Amino acid sequence: MKTTQLRKLTQDWGADFTGIADLQLLRGIKTEPANLLDGYSRAVSIAVRLSDGVFDGIVDAPTPLYQQHYLKVNSFLDDLAVRVTQYLQKHGAKALPIPASQVLDRVNWNSYISHKAVALAAGIGWQGKSLLIVNPQCGPRIRLVTVLTDALLETDEPLKNRCGKCTSCTEACPAQAIKNVNTEYHFRDRDEALHFERCVEKVVDDFAKRPFIEHPICGICIKACPWGKEKKKRSRNPKTESLLPAT
Repeated sequence: MKTTQLRKLTQDWGADFTGIADLQLLRGIKTEPANLLDGYSRAVSIAVRLSDGVFDGIVDAPTPLYQQHYLKVNSFLDDLAVRVTQYLQKHGAKALPIPASQVLDRVNWNSYISHKAVALAAGIGWQGKSLLIVNPQCGPRIRLVTVLTDALLETDEPLKNRCGKCTSCTEACPAQAIKNVNTEYHFRDRDEALHFERCVEKVVDDFAKRPFIEHPICGICIKACPWGKEKKKRSRNPKTESLLPAT
């Protein structure tokens, strides 16, 4: 099975970015159930770009328009994951679509697996100071979904972190939850980067209780990121952006 063909199909179906992660990079990650990755060797990470127009309307709180866009894109991602799963199965591979946004634990706010961790390993982007994946073309203005598979697809490599000394998301955060800590690859845990309880309190006890905002969303740090505001297209060259040494 050719990875290039799968990428073209996902693009034709509406995906903006598709990366393939080697699950060896994710061994030991928290999953639900604990043996979720057993029997799989790859993860297909799919990203859809969010609307710049929607983010233009965000000032100091999420808007009802952003909530609807968020929900619709999640639904679209789930559809893409099902299509990829069907394609892989028709070619003799095992595949498991992971929902784009299904919280299983509303205390620790965990799901089956971190889509961000998969996207990081798949070269979709690097992990920003906000914990969000920052894509070199459109910053954190993306939503993600994952398909686990045993198909021996050619894998991508993680990208170098480019956040540097930027403090835009830290300064914009209405909960003052971002610690302005950088990482070369990924943080040990989210507490290293965030005052996570502040973020949860803001989105659950404030934003989610506002009229027509029924979900714990924010969007302010996403809008603030300079990489998301950059309009000039950037070409991706894995040979120069790769974090991992050549083998």
